[in-house]
Amino acid sequence: MRLVSAPPHAGTHALFVDVGYVYAAIGLLIAGTAERRAFRVDAEFLISSLIDEARVVFPEGRLLRVYWYDGARNRVPTFEQKQVAELPDVKVRLGNLNAHNQQKGVDSLIRSDLESLARNRAIEDAVVVSGDEDLVLAVETAQSYGVRVHLWGIEPAYGMNQAEPLVWEADVTRTLHHDFCAPCVFGQPPVPAAPAPAPQRTNGGTPPTFDQVWRLGGKIAERWLGARGREDMAGLMPGPRLPENVDKALLVDAEGELQFSLRPHEDLRRALRNGFWDRLNQEFGVTPHGEG
Repeated sequence: MRLVSAPPHAGTHALFVDVGYVYAAIGLLIAGTAERRAFRVDAEFLISSLIDEARVVFPEGRLLRVYWYDGARNRVPTFEQKQVAELPDVKVRLGNLNAHNQQKGVDSLIRSDLESLARNRAIEDAVVVSGDEDLVLAVETAQSYGVRVHLWGIEPAYGMNQAEPLVWEADVTRTLHHDFCAPCVFGQPPVPAAPAPAPQRTNGGTPPTFDQVWRLGGKIAERWLGARGREDMAGLMPGPRLPENVDKALLVDAEGELQFSLRPHEDLRRALRNGFWDRLNQEFGVTPHGEG
């Protein structure tokens, strides 16, 4: 797929790892679910593997450090996060984790570190492991200071799991495939996830209608209820917003079935969430909130 490498040199590089993105993407690829509690990632092994991968890309380079961005309630680190913080050459940065398990403030931490290191000429290359479109401006800013930005992504289970504007803005891209990710995961989900749907093109590749995407949102909610169990899905209620990792999983699931990227279409993404919530509201007898 996408691959690329910069010419070898003896410059300094740093890794910026969006843990929420990485864990959700690896979970979907290896365990069939983005629910973080359903599987475990060996963070130390993953970090070591990322550093080794960077040595392949920068054989003459020097690692400054790995920045590890995660969320925690009230920014109080978990036991795992404390263990990661004790690793050599690793700096843990914590955003907040709200009541819906949504990470808040992580993107701003990545932007701040990336821009600061670039402005102070501390690095020549930045490896960003994320898929969030909110990082586009930070990438542009780092590039304006002469930093070469490498965007690494986890192989999608289906569809896409990185925002196209972020992919376009990066200098070079690299995909971390199944064989890279599988050794980092241990423990399987207690309830088997639904199998990935067979790719189906909608309207010959033209955008699906609002109604088609709304119905697909309900179909995915129905499938997840059967695969993950009613009790697990009840943890999403009452809404009206989905946790970030679940929202990404919903989007990836829909794009895999449609074989069409919904990311440039805000109205269709809204239809997908509304259809998803309408089915859950029906299941749990909750008065609809509107948009998810």
